[in-house]
Amino acid sequence: MPKYIFAYHGGDMPETEAEGAQVMAEWTAWFEGMGDAVVDGGNAVGPSSTVQSDGTISCDGGPNPLSGYSLIQADDIEQATAIARDCPILKARGSVEIAEAMEM
Repeated sequence: MPKYIFAYHGGDMPETEAEGAQVMAEWTAWFEGMGDAVVDGGNAVGPSSTVQSDGTISCDGGPNPLSGYSLIQADDIEQATAIARDCPILKARGSVEIAEAMEM
């Protein structure tokens, strides 16, 4: 079964401890709902840099910095996209980029 990278971008940070607990509960429920489709729940990521082909470096992560990732199994890109539509980051004004992890 193909694997898909879910690359999370943006998303508002919770403003209170209670909001943070609610967000974590939503992420936990989302992952639990996917069951065995979750290959690697991934992690949030910290500040990033981008190295361009001309050697220049952007220390702000570039135009759409990564905020986290997961690795999910799905039958095809359509199923992976359907799964991503329920991602909690979308409620926080973030986005999910979906790409098949190609076997090499």
